[in-house]
Amino acid sequence: MTVTIVGSQLGDEGKGGVVDLFGDAADVVARYQGGDNAGHTVVQGGEEYKLSLVPSGAVRGKVGVLGNGCVVNPRTLFEELDTLRERGLDPDVRVAERAHVILPYHRVLDQLEEDVKSDDDLAAGTTGRGIGPTYEDKAGRRGVRVGDLLDAETLRDRLEYVVPQKRALLEEVYDIPIEDHDEVDPDAFDIEVLYDQYREFGRRLEAEDMTVNCGAFLADRLEADERLMFEGAQGTAIDIDHGVYPYVTSSNPTAGGAAVGTGLGPSVVGDGEVIGIVKAYLSRVGTGPLPTELGAVDGQTPEDGGRPGGADLAEYIRDEGGEYGTVTGRPRRVGWLDIPMLRHAARTSGFTGLAVNHVDVLAGLDEVKVGHSYTLDGEKLLTMPPTTERWADCEANFRTFEGWPDVDWETVAEEGYDAVPENARAYLEYIEAELDTPVYAVGVGPDRSATVVRESPWE
Repeated sequence: MTVTIVGSQLGDEGKGGVVDLFGDAADVVARYQGGDNAGHTVVQGGEEYKLSLVPSGAVRGKVGVLGNGCVVNPRTLFEELDTLRERGLDPDVRVAERAHVILPYHRVLDQLEEDVKSDDDLAAGTTGRGIGPTYEDKAGRRGVRVGDLLDAETLRDRLEYVVPQKRALLEEVYDIPIEDHDEVDPDAFDIEVLYDQYREFGRRLEAEDMTVNCGAFLADRLEADERLMFEGAQGTAIDIDHGVYPYVTSSNPTAGGAAVGTGLGPSVVGDGEVIGIVKAYLSRVGTGPLPTELGAVDGQTPEDGGRPGGADLAEYIRDEGGEYGTVTGRPRRVGWLDIPMLRHAARTSGFTGLAVNHVDVLAGLDEVKVGHSYTLDGEKLLTMPPTTERWADCEANFRTFEGWPDVDWETVAEEGYDAVPENARAYLEYIEAELDTPVYAVGVGPDRSATVVRESPWE
């Protein structure tokens, strides 16, 4: 059996915590896209683990797999594994040989391109970790794959082909001299240095028996009647195909990406459960429209965006919810829940269940609003329009719910759904009705135990 975890909004919905929660019954947790830009925090017994690449299930001792749809920075991978081991864990992580490798020049070029885009207000809020440029090289058939690190001759051939192109791009397009520039490490564009470093990563991967033929590895596990969980990074609204282009990531966080990014067929994913992770409000890092935004964040909110009158409320939610990037520390933009966005996500991935997080963050407010629909050119829309420019023209139509009190959420988690404040239950049941999908779990705090579980996807 399989369970696929999908972010239903703009990322930062709390997917790692849900993977950690439901992953207890899984045997294998596989990430199917993204790289070390996918910051997620897992809290266990008061201990906080901040991960950006290692699958969340590693904290629970599950076999973790980085699928072929991921892009992998070996340095980040080994740093995270070593840190977890220093804290007493023994993570078992496998890496698909078909996954592509992030190299130092990808990170340099990522930041340079984002700086150029920011001048035209097209910045996507990248973490500058080389994710986009690595996926570009993958599509351009000039990438280096994890399997290449295991073969000295192949690795050298790949680097001798691609590095001169990267040097030319930096020097001739960006007009930046590699050998005499304060912000560019020349080693990032040196074939011999890169070969030595990444061949050594290959030796360690080999010595620790970490690499796998991902699809075959997972198929064998499935045939052995093991339970597989597929973990997506980011969220539906920044999917490269289904998101608010160009303010998107470079891969497919939607459920279809689970098939492509693991090597198992769509029928395998479709025969299992697909859980949409929802934050009880909306947040994101980066520029672009956000129809339900409260307040504004300098350098991210468009000039005519946000609601200045909601600045104090936005700051309250941001502080209560810890809305600062796990990887970057940047403040996130916040807004009311956007139901048209969720309808779009539910259709795109075919949710069979929902997990709604951060219900406790909104506690104590007199009222809670949701963007129920949009008005565009005088017409009512119940889902997102296909282009970002048209989404920017949408005006959100709100519904108002009575707020709920701040209670002892640990007790609520222990006692179950009936202990959730009545007005919060009305809010959750509205989401269920609009998406025609049951809420399986309600997050009422950061710790794994602070979750009301109504139904397990494994049962």
